[in-house]
Amino acid sequence: MKKLLLKILQARAKAVMTEFKPTVVAVTGSVGKTSTREAIALALAGSFAVRTPQKNYNNEFGLPLAILGEASPGKNPVKWLGLLVRSFNIKKYPNMLVLEYGADKRGDIGTLCDIAEPDVAVITAISPVHVANYRSLDELVLEKQTLAMRTSNEGLVVLNADDATVAAMQTSIVTPITTYGIDDAADVVAGDIIVTTKPTISTRALVRVGAEEAELVLDNCLGRTSVSACLAALAVAKYFKIELNDAVARLNKGVKPMPGRLNPLAGIKQTLIIDDTYNAAPASVAAALEVLHGFVPRHDLSSKGNRRIAVLGKMAELGNLSMSEHEAVGKQVAEVANIFIAVGEEMKAAVAAAKMAGMKCGDVVWFATPTEAGRWLDANIETGDIVLVKGSQSARMEKAVRDVLAEPLRSSELLVRQERYWLRR
Repeated sequence: MKKLLLKILQARAKAVMTEFKPTVVAVTGSVGKTSTREAIALALAGSFAVRTPQKNYNNEFGLPLAILGEASPGKNPVKWLGLLVRSFNIKKYPNMLVLEYGADKRGDIGTLCDIAEPDVAVITAISPVHVANYRSLDELVLEKQTLAMRTSNEGLVVLNADDATVAAMQTSIVTPITTYGIDDAADVVAGDIIVTTKPTISTRALVRVGAEEAELVLDNCLGRTSVSACLAALAVAKYFKIELNDAVARLNKGVKPMPGRLNPLAGIKQTLIIDDTYNAAPASVAAALEVLHGFVPRHDLSSKGNRRIAVLGKMAELGNLSMSEHEAVGKQVAEVANIFIAVGEEMKAAVAAAKMAGMKCGDVVWFATPTEAGRWLDANIETGDIVLVKGSQSARMEKAVRDVLAEPLRSSELLVRQERYWLRR
């Protein structure tokens, strides 16, 4: 029954694409897809009627739902029937779709391109997330590159120049290319990045597109990740001939941290919680730890408070790279954090690596579950501590965040995976 429903749903999405012929901007990568998709939709919204999904509808079921502008009815057959009936009665349709293309296994990107072929493709970064489902990391890279290869020759491919693997794709792509980056020379660049925490948290950066410059001011956003997403959006905006100042103004007004994605939250005891619990891959963990490192603690660490605390759960689906990637995380934690709270079996490798790199045994604590980690935080964090919490979806690290929120009654609004389905697990 599920296969039949999927076949009908995809057929309806294809039919809608054929009838209305919207322009498609497609985003893929191992990390940063959703924040980049959201930024692109914001940058284009003043010039086009834009549709982008409210949730991460980026797979064989989700992409058709995004195209149809529908939410998943779950297991309700009556609502599914109503959804399909509505798909035959669409009278008005946006002229721009900004969609997310995910890949868990070989062939996924091609399947999604069969439903909606891109006019513009954006590839954010490559990290060995889901590599357990591929024969090698190279095969995962080729999977992501499929999006660029399926993009119209008259369109545009936007590549992250800061990611060496993504930048290397330029040699095999025939579609026109625009690059964006912070560290490397690129067509769309950012410099002078400053993160301020007082009186409020914000990230500022000077962006340059050709000879034009403008200032990004992203309130309540932390570090390079949000800037990088905006650079991709500005590259797309330039392709559609949107003025730089107009696009930047929309980004400055509209970009906000999403739940579970480097989202700064008020914690108990006047602490700051950096909630990055949506998911985790080696590249995103490294980036999150760099954000934590940007907070400078007091020189006197003999007293509690004003410490950098890394609370990390496992990175899933890394296959035979799992041990080495978790060890790399442990080494980085030793360089940037004062306290390391590790959760789950896979993180034992990170614990060992952190100790080998010089962290004191008393500053490294391992727990089997995120609930235990949350209880430790509740009892041990002190005024002024900066607490980064991150892990793969299956690590459920949002449970640790919930224990130390200053406003726990807002959990359903502030945290990821607060729907009934997740709360029962």
